[in-house]
Amino acid sequence: MTELLQQGKFTAPVNGDMVAADWQKRGYSCNLFVDPPGQQWLDFTHATNELVTVVEGRLEMTVGELRVEMGPGDEVFIPAGALHSVCNIHHGTSRWLFGYD
Repeated sequence: MTELLQQGKFTAPVNGDMVAADWQKRGYSCNLFVDPPGQQWLDFTHATNELVTVVEGRLEMTVGELRVEMGPGDEVFIPAGALHSVCNIHHGTSRWLFGYD
């Protein structure tokens, strides 16, 4: 998973506008999810590559058979066609950005 995870890619506190500008330069969109504790997004695939960055809280990200916990500023790359899931493992609300190329 280390090739998919960049810990601390963005400095906390994470500035969403800075992430959006970085991703735009790399050809990605940028959108926000706000999830309550325990929210799960299970078994998704997309025809495009995806990036995910935590703004606030903690997420557990599964890409294929690999699992990682993410905190603010961490970025995960999800290759096109990869089965993936996201779970809010934070005791409170998690805010995270996602984008597609």
